[in-house]
Amino acid sequence: MKLSTKSRYGLRAIFDIAYNSGNLPAQVQDISRRQGISPRYLEQIFQGLKRAGILKSKRGPQGGYCLARKPEEITVAEVLIATERDMNLVECTSKRKKKPECGFDGSCVTQELWCEASSRLVDYFSSITVKDLCDRGQQKGIKREQDHRFMYFI
Repeated sequence: MKLSTKSRYGLRAIFDIAYNSGNLPAQVQDISRRQGISPRYLEQIFQGLKRAGILKSKRGPQGGYCLARKPEEITVAEVLIATERDMNLVECTSKRKKKPECGFDGSCVTQELWCEASSRLVDYFSSITVKDLCDRGQQKGIKREQDHRFMYFI
C-alpha cells in the first residue's frame, strides 16, 4: 500500500496543530511554513478532515483550524481513512459499492490474505493517537513554535 500525499500531509498537519497550537486555532500559513506544504493543498485536505469530524474551523483574524476532539481521541487510522477513503491494500477487498470487477472474486486464495493484512494495518493505525505522535515529537526534541499572534514586544 502506498499512501497518497493527501494522507501523509494530512497527518503531518494534524500533528502540527496538536503539537504547536493546542486548543488555539492554527493558521494555514503557519502550518504550511512549518510543514513545507502548499497552503492551497492544505485547505483541500482540511475540507475532508472537517467532514470527518477531526478538524473544526473558526473564521476571522484570530481564526484558523483546531482539532474537533482531544488529541488522545483521534487515531491515525481516522485521519488516513478520512483522506484515503479506506485502508484496503487491494481494490478487490474494498467494501465500497463501486469496486472493480474481479473474475476471481470469492474464489481467490489471496483475497483473504489481503483482507486480513488490511485489517491488521487498520488495527495498528487505530492503536496510535495524535497524542502519541505529540509524545514522539517531544521525545525526538522537535521544538514547539509559540503562536506569534500572542507575542508582545516592548
